[in-house]
This record gives sequence, C-alpha cells and structure tokens, in this order.
Amino acid sequence: MKSFFSMFGKSAKELTNPVNLVKVGILIGISMVLEMFSINLVVVKINFAFLAVAVIGMLFGPTVGFAAGLICDVVGFIASPGGATFIPIYTLVAGLQGLVYGIVLYSKNDGQWAASDDADERRTVKGFDVSLFIRAVIARLIDVVVINLVINTTLNLHFGYIHADSLSAALVARVAKNVIELAADIPLLFALLPAALIAHKKTGGLKKKSAA
Repeated sequence: MKSFFSMFGKSAKELTNPVNLVKVGILIGISMVLEMFSINLVVVKINFAFLAVAVIGMLFGPTVGFAAGLICDVVGFIASPGGATFIPIYTLVAGLQGLVYGIVLYSKNDGQWAASDDADERRTVKGFDVSLFIRAVIARLIDVVVINLVINTTLNLHFGYIHADSLSAALVARVAKNVIELAADIPLLFALLPAALIAHKKTGGLKKKSAA
C-alpha cells in the first residue's frame, strides 16, 4: 500500500526534469491533434486521442496523467467549444482517464517494461514484458467500461444529454460504439506503447535497475 501511494509522489517528480516536461507537452499536443481528426463511421465516431494520454500515464505516472487529462479537456474545449457549455465534472472525468492509465501502466522509470538483456529474467514478447500488454488491456477496459459506459453515461443522463425514456437505446448504442473502438484500440496500444518506451529510453527516460 505504501508503494502504491509513493507512486504518486514519484510521478509528480517526473516533471522536475525539463526533458520530461517537454515530452508531456508534445504528447498533449498530439492528443489535441488526434482529437481533431476523428474517424466518422456510419454509426460511430472514433478518435484516438486517448493514445497520447495512455503514453503519458505509462511514462510519467498517475499524477502527471491526471493533470494531462485535465489540460487536454480544457484546452480542447477552448480550441473548439462548438457552442457547448463547459461542465467541470467532465474535465475531472477526463483527468480520471489519465489517472487510470498512470496507475495501471506506470513504469516507475526503472526499466521494468523495457527490453530485457536476459530473456530468462521474464516472459517476453519480442523482448518486452508480457505484463505490459496485459496491463494495457486492463487499463483500456477500465477506461471503456467504468469511465465511458458507467460514469459518462450517468453524467449524460443527469445533465439531460440522454433522456430517461431513451436510456436503453442509448446504452445499446454506447456499448456497440465502445466494442467497435476496442477492436482498434487494443492493437494500437500493443504497437504504440513499446515504441513509446523505446523512444523514451533512447532519450534518457528509462534506466536499468541496478544489480542487487
């Protein structure tokens, strides 16, 4: 339990490194661009802005992930309000998304997700700890089921974006949308997260554990 709470302090300290601060800023910008270029299918609108937030959470932890989620939502609203009313609780939910990815994926900068020099040290897929991929699935499922389907649906109902008499139809549509998104989201996470770790490591972000 102590190590769980200490993770938040370690995450906050990530931004004391100017290089990390620049990386987070770039990833937030990428998230904004991805948000703008959504894919409109016949029944659903899909965007991949969460990918940048997931990378931030993985590399810099839950504290930075939460802050990045808040910033992305506020900046996104300012850049493209679309006549909508700003509701702070939705911003908190956006922060919660980054928090989830940070808690589940944070590498603590110790190289635990990095390619192993000794293949016998851990079960790997192409040199990466398989738990990275398992945790990626868990994080995305929490995001989709808890945040998108439960929290956001409840808020939409409360604020009148979903009417009570059409709740069943809305739930069916939202479940279908998120299932379709998951089919694309999981492979993208599997491809992107290891690539992000490699790039982070090459720029001094990941350090090997010292020998015992």
